[in-house]
Amino acid sequence: MELRALRYFVEVVRQQSFTAAAERLFVTQPTISKMMKALEEEIGAPLLLREGRQMMLTDEGRVVYQRGQEVLAAHARLQAELDDIGTLGRGELTIGTPPLGGSLFTPAIAEFKRRYPKIELKLFEQGARGIEAALMAGEIELGGLILPVDAESFDILPIARHPLWLVARRGSRWDDAAQVRLADLAAEHFVFYGESLALNDLVTLACRSAGFAPTIVARSAHWDFMAALVHAGLGIALLPALYCHRLDAAQFTCRPVCEPEMPWEMAVGWRRNGYLSHAARAWLDVARATLPGRGGDDFVYTRSGRAADETAGP
Repeated sequence: MELRALRYFVEVVRQQSFTAAAERLFVTQPTISKMMKALEEEIGAPLLLREGRQMMLTDEGRVVYQRGQEVLAAHARLQAELDDIGTLGRGELTIGTPPLGGSLFTPAIAEFKRRYPKIELKLFEQGARGIEAALMAGEIELGGLILPVDAESFDILPIARHPLWLVARRGSRWDDAAQVRLADLAAEHFVFYGESLALNDLVTLACRSAGFAPTIVARSAHWDFMAALVHAGLGIALLPALYCHRLDAAQFTCRPVCEPEMPWEMAVGWRRNGYLSHAARAWLDVARATLPGRGGDDFVYTRSGRAADETAGP
């Protein structure tokens, strides 16, 4: 049953005239007559009966008229909602935010809500590995990832790059050091990252390359809690320099780690060749304008797992 045929029929009933209905719909009267005949043939019964100048609905006609109005109203609502989504008047967007790097997203989240107040923004809080899995499963469209990522699976917008620094309680043997070699931390007790976090793997591999397996006394996904455990005397931690600068220098000693330097690189990622909604594309536009990144460019990763453009600074 064609939507157009229903529209013609309903208008004829409302106007009580084929001619008036044709004028309202900007079509010819023969066009309406032809569509009405086809509709009656499809239903297998007459819909209208003429009694003098008045048109009377048959039993079938009353049902088609009632339901036809509902169908046309539902179609109008559907079109209005689709148009609304297209202009970002409504909709929803779920973004994966890792616990350690979630605060990096705050400027973009605030600006996005200011620009698009009717878009419901949901935050999917997981470690970067969980966010990768959710992106690949289509559960979310955008998420914070720790680099490097699988070049075949994701496109990215880098937003932060900070080296990991040693964090120790003030008064430790590291107070007078300018920087610290990772191998020199072999005898320390570590407040470590949660096992589901990508940084857990990054630091573990770096320690092994430096010739030792870290002695782990506690784990957390939150940098401030890790720092609190360090201050409580449990051990040392390796945190991004971004967060080290927020710690009280009277209570903590923070020093760059060298040999090797361990960069914490955060990016917004999305599934390569996957569908991005209007809201997701709008959020990326906001992110390019508000997050530090590298000049607002998108980076496609090479098979080696390194960014294709290495000329820009962090």
